Amino acid sequence: MLKEQIFKANDIRGVVTGADPELDLDGARRLGAAFVELLGLSGETFVVGRDMRQLGEELAMAFTDGARRAGASIINLGLTSTDQLWFGSGHLGLPGVQFTASHNPARYNGMKFCLAGAAPVRSGFTAELRELAATVNIGEDVVGGYQERDLTADFVAHLDRLVPVSGERRLKVVVDAGNGMGGLIVPAVLADRDVELIGLYMEPDGTFPNHPANPLEPENLVDACSAVREHSADLGLVFDGDADRCFLIDERGDVVDPSVITAMIAVAELSKETDGVVVVNAITSQAVADAVTGHGRVEVSRVGHTFVKALMASENAVFGGEHSAHYYFRDFWGADTGVLAALHVLEQLRSSTEPLSVLAARFDGYQRSGEINSTVTDHRVAMERVAEAFEGRGGVEYWDGLTIRDEQAGWWINLRPSNTEPLLRLNVEARDADTMTRLRDEVLALVRTDEGEADE
Repeated sequence: MLKEQIFKANDIRGVVTGADPELDLDGARRLGAAFVELLGLSGETFVVGRDMRQLGEELAMAFTDGARRAGASIINLGLTSTDQLWFGSGHLGLPGVQFTASHNPARYNGMKFCLAGAAPVRSGFTAELRELAATVNIGEDVVGGYQERDLTADFVAHLDRLVPVSGERRLKVVVDAGNGMGGLIVPAVLADRDVELIGLYMEPDGTFPNHPANPLEPENLVDACSAVREHSADLGLVFDGDADRCFLIDERGDVVDPSVITAMIAVAELSKETDGVVVVNAITSQAVADAVTGHGRVEVSRVGHTFVKALMASENAVFGGEHSAHYYFRDFWGADTGVLAALHVLEQLRSSTEPLSVLAARFDGYQRSGEINSTVTDHRVAMERVAEAFEGRGGVEYWDGLTIRDEQAGWWINLRPSNTEPLLRLNVEARDADTMTRLRDEVLALVRTDEGEADE
């Protein structure tokens, strides 16, 4: 079973449990054979990893079977976070496949792909894979080889080299793994860093019995925020299911905006390289560009890890960050890793006598709406309505949605259509809360003016 809707722009995600699955073991086996044929991997080797999601092991082994019947050999890394899979691909110089559905609900599973050296697959790769999987022949004999390897120690050692312990301050750290892969990898990474770790939901469990492993939703950050205050911790770390994304919480129990984290890490990374490049996406805060001024320059990508990775490669960028708490490092093969981002902030804090809230405030000066979704049947009409209403009030760009910006006044708005749902995603930023609120409400009124359109 391979239903068309599981093939997203950058990966595969679909329902794998219940009476009507969108992806099953036969489908995974066909995808394994198609992956080998599409990339010409017969006679070659690639790495496979999986997180703790339901049917993860079964799907990974079915995919492996199809790939081996197509002539490829497999190195199975077993239970891994997605950034461990990227590491395996980079460290071994091999293509890779990670079985995960990131932050999706428990009934989902899926796949992320990379080329050798953790390089992104080309645009349209999943569409090509879908077409090929529909007709691919599954070999009768298993031809390719198979081995299992645990690269956890190598992964930790690589992170230690990139961000060595730099201060003497002992930190108390709350970690909410959300029953995801962070529960396995984060304790290993922090083991030799002299921290007091307070763990929440550290046991990997693909049914997510405590809260969804989706830190993009504020309600899933509540437990960690409360634990930071309760234990008087120095900071909190909240990971998504496959642990490639990390949200940070300051000592007051307040979430630090990912754009501010991007600015903090960008300045640290640019200190190693004169006039280096940092990549952000189209809805990252102006705070990053402000922080980078005098240290390097910023290049802007479309939203999405495939686009960010591609621009980082073309610009040889030292670092990249997205509003969704994805952080990319040239020293990590241009791939995203949540735990490496956390280590950067942890070591900045360890070397300071000030709390995280004070350190973070130095890199900010803006008020943000956060991403607000509206159900809209005709994206184009809604965006044109907003553009007309704002005519003469700022520069207009139709790139990754609609952006209207008044640089002198210090505000911008962005309306970006969802790739998979009838949603328009609004982000607004301004130097003060009143301006941000006024712009946010004005745009939402314009977007939701048609009967039957509601927010989500």
